[in-house]
Amino acid sequence: AAGQYAAGEIGGAPVPAYTDESNIDKNSETETFAAIKLLIDNWRWAGVPFYLTAAKRMPERLTEVIVTFKPAPHLIFNNFCHVSEQVSNKLVIRVQPDEGISLKILCKKPGFEMGLHTVSMDFNYSSAFDGALPEAYERLILDALNGDATLFMRSDEIEAAWDYITPILNCLKNREVKVKKYAAGSLGPELCGFFGLNIC
Repeated sequence: AAGQYAAGEIGGAPVPAYTDESNIDKNSETETFAAIKLLIDNWRWAGVPFYLTAAKRMPERLTEVIVTFKPAPHLIFNNFCHVSEQVSNKLVIRVQPDEGISLKILCKKPGFEMGLHTVSMDFNYSSAFDGALPEAYERLILDALNGDATLFMRSDEIEAAWDYITPILNCLKNREVKVKKYAAGSLGPELCGFFGLNIC
């Protein structure tokens, strides 16, 4: 899926459409949103979908990895608390800003009745440690100056990534994928429908 942001609102402030931004061609079809579903063809990850999104003018600026666990094969508490649908546990790894990890699980509400509620078990670096955390690029620049390549991609990784992404870029260039409009401040064009998951 590909998209381009139209006029909208972020944090109560109006945001112009991409084509109304300064120095942007009014007829530009440049993508500002991309979403893709990937599958890895090996025994470890067989049947596990990976959903990647990148976009501009989202409600907030962040980088996250969300691991959605498979739900139980049946609703074990349905006879007691009438759970209407399966709710998957999620492990959320916040890369930036406010780095941390959150485990979202279904928990029984306190009391004598059987009621379930999603709760979050959270850890973040800013509350666990003193001192300011370096920005991602600050760390990389320092590592580069120190000759430490631990956090850098190897050349064969980069080549493999380009081998995979180049056909997708060609599809976009040839307009084989329609670029849909989405309002600035939204989650993108039909994001939930693309994923087929209850994530929004």
